[in-house]
Amino acid sequence: MTGEQTWLWWTLAAAVTVFAVLALIVWRKGRPFAPGDVFRASRLSAGNHLFPTQVLITPSSVVQFTPRWVGRQEETIHMAHVSSVKIDTGLILSDVLIETSGGSDPIRCHGHRKRDATQMKALIERYQTDYYRSGGAPPTGPVAPRPSGR
Repeated sequence: MTGEQTWLWWTLAAAVTVFAVLALIVWRKGRPFAPGDVFRASRLSAGNHLFPTQVLITPSSVVQFTPRWVGRQEETIHMAHVSSVKIDTGLILSDVLIETSGGSDPIRCHGHRKRDATQMKALIERYQTDYYRSGGAPPTGPVAPRPSGR
């Protein structure tokens, strides 16, 4: 092998390594960030190509999680402060708007599957009902699992 061919192979190997590392970072940041009911936006929707926004719904709060190259952005709304959930359904994907009673900015989630959007709304309504029936007490025991098949 000549010096020029060796240089070409080393350059190709370096480019493949850099591409593999970047692909691994994008894949890892796209995984669910927490256990439980995490809904990820489609990578086909605007603003979600590399790092899709995720929404975690727990019995006590709604968390919007957006990974970035360095760090993340997280916003949490307590279940008692969710005032409404709006779903704007398009041809394929849906946008979800979760508004607060405290006057702060709502959580806007673009590009969720229609079924995920309706499950998000149903979970929030169920957890709010449970919260207010218990008089605002924290949930006790495990939460019944939701149907799988997402």
